[in-house]
Amino acid sequence: MDAQKRSRDQAGSHFSVTHVTTYAYADPVLRAHHQAWLLPRAFPGQRVLSSRLTVDPQPLRIETNQDWFGNRTTWFELAAPHRRLTVTSHAEISRDDPSPLDLAPSSPWEQAASELASGDAPFDVQEFRFPSPLAPNLAEAEAYARQSFQPNRPLLEALRDLTRRIHADFKFDALATTVATPLAEVFAQRHGVCQDFAHVGIACLRAVGLAGRYQSGYLETTPPKGRPRLVGADASHAWFAGWCPGLGWIEADPTNNLMPAPHVTVAWGRDFADVTPLKGVILGGGAQRLTVSVELARL
Repeated sequence: MDAQKRSRDQAGSHFSVTHVTTYAYADPVLRAHHQAWLLPRAFPGQRVLSSRLTVDPQPLRIETNQDWFGNRTTWFELAAPHRRLTVTSHAEISRDDPSPLDLAPSSPWEQAASELASGDAPFDVQEFRFPSPLAPNLAEAEAYARQSFQPNRPLLEALRDLTRRIHADFKFDALATTVATPLAEVFAQRHGVCQDFAHVGIACLRAVGLAGRYQSGYLETTPPKGRPRLVGADASHAWFAGWCPGLGWIEADPTNNLMPAPHVTVAWGRDFADVTPLKGVILGGGAQRLTVSVELARL
């Protein structure tokens, strides 16, 4: 039995995902350099059965490596004039179905904060406790977090409460923010998209001395029968994870009020800027129009 067949036979859910990103330019682009975070990563609980990235027009050079956080990142160069760029990622993934969490037995959140402050936590956890460009130190984040992280409250219970409160207090509005909207404005206006809500959760965790990680990936486009369609399908989705001693990273999706979050992960970092699906530098192009489509289906 080959390795792929063994992976398919393991317990969990198997998905096929196709992510198509298209840029249409008013004027020819003469030269371009792009970097993409579009190939899903493998980690305990998620296995990548197959994956490929195609670029049209054909790049002069293309290569895939790992970034600092272990994500798969693809760099490519376009040297021929073009008015249209299409980047398509296709992958098959197997993900373990998350088990329900028992919130009460986790240790008080102060214990995790103390472990992080003392330097006893692993290095790849420590780097997620510090402010980052899109999740900075904010007094309003600490004030909001303290309502959930009350003295001696179990960490998982506090994390679940924070997820629920963000879902209830912040309105999903696809037109309310852009990638350049400051987090302080999101707190003030209490509206935004999944990316904003993930940043809110991360900033809150860091404000009380905990580690928060930004995660990007996908939701099922058409959920199984009897389950509601989640907000964020048909596009890249974002959520966050909090670190809990003895349990590791616990994923939480405030957009859909889910914990744990049973999503397919593409990449993780300190915030959105670390794992932007596609970015680059172009010469020419003029005005541009972006369209994105995502289809995630159970195999």
